[in-house]
Amino acid sequence: MEGLAQRLDGQFTRAVDLVLDCRGRVVVSGIGKSGHIARKIAATLASTGTPALFVHAAEAMHGDLGMITRADVLVALSYSGEGGELLTMLPVAKREGTPLVAMTGNPASSLARLADVHLDVHVDKEACPLNLAPTSSTTAMLALGDALAVACLDARGFGPDDFARSHPAGALGRRLLTYVRDVMRTGDRIPRVTLDTSMIDALHEISRKQIGMTAVVDAAGRLQGIFTDGDLRRLLERSGDVRDVRLADVMTRQPLTIAPDVLAAEAAQLMDQRKKNQLLVLDADGMLVGALHMHDLMAAKVI
Repeated sequence: MEGLAQRLDGQFTRAVDLVLDCRGRVVVSGIGKSGHIARKIAATLASTGTPALFVHAAEAMHGDLGMITRADVLVALSYSGEGGELLTMLPVAKREGTPLVAMTGNPASSLARLADVHLDVHVDKEACPLNLAPTSSTTAMLALGDALAVACLDARGFGPDDFARSHPAGALGRRLLTYVRDVMRTGDRIPRVTLDTSMIDALHEISRKQIGMTAVVDAAGRLQGIFTDGDLRRLLERSGDVRDVRLADVMTRQPLTIAPDVLAAEAAQLMDQRKKNQLLVLDADGMLVGALHMHDLMAAKVI
């Protein structure tokens, strides 16, 4: 990796420019172990804002060359730079006027000499004890391909929302696309009582809504405080009898709250930092619009 970084020069910058200026797609091709790396690089480019696809060098000879147009950029991977299948593709690509970025370990190879841009992934020795199996060389190819994708991502200003749109499923999508408003409890599911509610009625509300707390609001619906299972335990330890206790005297004022347009993942982080299991959700006017429990985030698979 250190040797690869030291060799980065204007060729890499030219490769980035070609990809950024591409009006079609980046077609990444290789065969054997280089083909596996090429497939992964194409996937990384596609998921980070650069339309890309993988074309197997052998399949290209049997019709898949039709996928490559003059609007595309061809990125060809071959450590030796002499892979027959890749070299057979080049006349067609050249005839189309498709720019070629070659990634090889030999700057004097046929593929390197025919390329518009050559990226040198030379390694002194493979990690394989026989110095035969592609190990260090494929790692260098993968790292340089990732660097190309990330440089283009950065140049495009590709952000978390863009990333989420290309990863709508799975944990990444859930963390980047799920907001507090999507998972919070609303309407009658919000535990709430008023300042003049008796302690017994407040406890009934906590039991009915089953998230271990109730919000305390004024007549206009603005949040005044919160009363939790923990508050009840501490109160019982102090006094034992809670029937005549005023809720306003024992609730927690200025409780931890969050806005509905915050990412649910940020709500989870806030709960973890503050050692809380619940959050109340307030809109911009300070009105109570939701309640959120750690279990809601778990059910939505945000955590």
